[in-house]
Amino acid sequence: MPNWTTVTEVFLLGFSDTRELQILYFVIFLAAYLAALVGNLLVITVVTTDHHFQSPMYYFLVNLSILDLGSISVIVPKSMTNSLLNTRTISYAGCVSQVFLFFLFCSADISFLTIMAYDRYLAICKPLHYEIIMNRRACVQMAAGAWPYGAFNSAMHTGNTFSLPFCHLTIVNQFFCEIPQLLKLSCSDTYLRELEAIVFSVFLVLGCFVFIVVSYVQIFTAVWRIPSEQGRQKAFSTCIPHLIMVSLFLSTGGTAYLKPVSDSPSPLDLLADVLYSVVPPLMNPVIYSMRNKEIQASLRKLLQRF
Repeated sequence: MPNWTTVTEVFLLGFSDTRELQILYFVIFLAAYLAALVGNLLVITVVTTDHHFQSPMYYFLVNLSILDLGSISVIVPKSMTNSLLNTRTISYAGCVSQVFLFFLFCSADISFLTIMAYDRYLAICKPLHYEIIMNRRACVQMAAGAWPYGAFNSAMHTGNTFSLPFCHLTIVNQFFCEIPQLLKLSCSDTYLRELEAIVFSVFLVLGCFVFIVVSYVQIFTAVWRIPSEQGRQKAFSTCIPHLIMVSLFLSTGGTAYLKPVSDSPSPLDLLADVLYSVVPPLMNPVIYSMRNKEIQASLRKLLQRF
């Protein structure tokens, strides 16, 4: 019974064996990656260089953009390299790094989305206490808690997964190293330990989801009580981008992780995995810039300098 630690390479699932299609996938992933890179870097640059964006919401948005850059950079460049070089291998250390970093960024991502929901709740439902509660120290403490939580959650899952003995071929039916697919390679009953950890994480995510839903129920109730239509539109404009981001992140991630793990993934399985790993980092800066006139104006000023 071979042990996983003796393996030096892991074979990932390719999108196609046809060379022309491999080049096409490379071009598509390259375009998506560059768009996500430029979009998130522009958001970070605009928010950090413009003194108008000093509110907690933009502070958390910068952290979210950093997480998006990290999550897509962990997966897409390696997949592009494999498509370009017509290979499917990834080193053992690279596989471990992918699992740890991707889980870290995703775990911290849901934490920041939850914090942003709390921020919107305070800004709309308790405006008189907002600046007192969401002061600079509180924002830093919240951010400082989200990152270590992501690291702890990721370390727990990575350690549980790669401590298992594996007795099957080291072929991961995915274009990156993903925990559900890696668990299929285990020949030990100790994989139940990792399944328990996954269930625990699912409950944490559900807890965050419930908190976000409850926050927005109270937010929408408060918004409808605003007498002026202009005031209601302004309140909605600060909430809609965040709500879209939450819906996109949870719907794509939930579809990918809650679907049954098949022995031979279909194109729909690959599409679901691409949606949750590539689309949120690509769309988040677009969603915020399209719905935020201040960011649009600052972006135009920044681009005019060049």
